[in-house]
Amino acid sequence: MLNALEIVTTVVVGVMVGVEFSVAFVIGPILNALPEDSGQLGHAHGGRMLGAVMPFWYIGSLVLVGIRAAAGWPHHGTGLLVTAGALLALSVVMSVLLLVPINNRNKNWTPENRPEDWKEQRNRWDRRHYVRVAVIVAAFALLAAAPA
Repeated sequence: MLNALEIVTTVVVGVMVGVEFSVAFVIGPILNALPEDSGQLGHAHGGRMLGAVMPFWYIGSLVLVGIRAAAGWPHHGTGLLVTAGALLALSVVMSVLLLVPINNRNKNWTPENRPEDWKEQRNRWDRRHYVRVAVIVAAFALLAAAPA
């Protein structure tokens, strides 16, 4: 049973990290290179789509890491899992306090109603997202390094 939990946890967190890495270093630059208003509309659509899924994915990942740490508590490597869980918890706090407020505004913007500083707000979201990606990559590395 513990092996299945290890596999599911690693896959769920790993795919989440891959999606967020892709948003930062693939999807974002592609959208930013599109002509005229296409990029902003793409960011808004992505904000609606991923904004609906990511809260469950982040919290689910944190819960899975917590369960895995609790299930293997007395064994070597639990410290890695606890640290990974703490980093995932930090990513949730960062998301709620720093990224979600910007995304909640951005997902409703159109070329007709966006504020004058919309590019500045998008850039602020991007910079904060890069930090969050670094945090969840570190969490994933610790999770993957934790002995079975």
